[in-house]
Amino acid sequence: MRWFGWVRRRSAAESAAEGASVAVIGGRLRKIGIPYVLPADLEEMNRLDFQHYLLRQVFHGNYAAPIQQPRDILDVGAGTGQWAREMATLFPTARVVGLDVTVPPADERAEAGGREVRPPNYTFVAGNVLEGLPFPDASFDFVHMRLLVLAIPHDRWPFVVGELARVTRPGGWVESVEATTLENGGPEMDLFMRWIVTLLARRGINFPDGGRVGELLRAARLSDIVSQRVTLPFGDYGGRTGKLLMADFFNGVQAYGGLMEAQGIATAAEFERVVAEARAAVAAPNAPCVSPFHIAYGRRLS
Repeated sequence: MRWFGWVRRRSAAESAAEGASVAVIGGRLRKIGIPYVLPADLEEMNRLDFQHYLLRQVFHGNYAAPIQQPRDILDVGAGTGQWAREMATLFPTARVVGLDVTVPPADERAEAGGREVRPPNYTFVAGNVLEGLPFPDASFDFVHMRLLVLAIPHDRWPFVVGELARVTRPGGWVESVEATTLENGGPEMDLFMRWIVTLLARRGINFPDGGRVGELLRAARLSDIVSQRVTLPFGDYGGRTGKLLMADFFNGVQAYGGLMEAQGIATAAEFERVVAEARAAVAAPNAPCVSPFHIAYGRRLS
């Protein structure tokens, strides 16, 4: 098949991504055979769209790197594809690609002949960054990855960042936005965070890796690196932003319940109790809980 004028064969990663098995685990539809713990169902897709609009609002846009007029843009771990489609609209002369192991519902409907409207300069490619990006070296001017810390095992991070750098053209930018565990949420939230960390560790994932991407960009020999930690208020005290972040978080954490029970980390009753108590604690007006985000970007020189 052709991709933006290149004749390319289907890679093993693309075939594996499109053919990846799904199963109902912990009451939710999930991809199996990959480290990612969150579901791949419509409920999760709706949450990811909500999260995208929230982050676009709090970060005042869709990117931080000082890009000008990129010709080719790649979004790794595209989720619903909303970020990539918006970038295609924002940069109508650029070619924009979204890549993920799960085909976004909008793209699935479009491929099935539905009336879904997609920017003409946007396309979706199935693939798994853990198996390598299915693109030649130096293919993009801007490579973006956001919130994949739950999908990348600790020992695979150097490879993944190396792949982001590999497909970036000289002069182009790589940007990553990740999160780490909530802080100052009180005893029950701390306990819940420990449960999540334990669950992820059993898949080789280290939650603090979300804060190390700046170091990894430097190790990949990128230049002009900017790395910053942004702490957003989480809970009622944080006004609209805090309440929206709390809604996004608690809509997402329900997906952990069945997995934690199956792994022997917490019983169903313990899970429900701790989540309810954590929610009540961060909803208190004097609860100073924060949600740390880590934004890092760097430029490839050669």
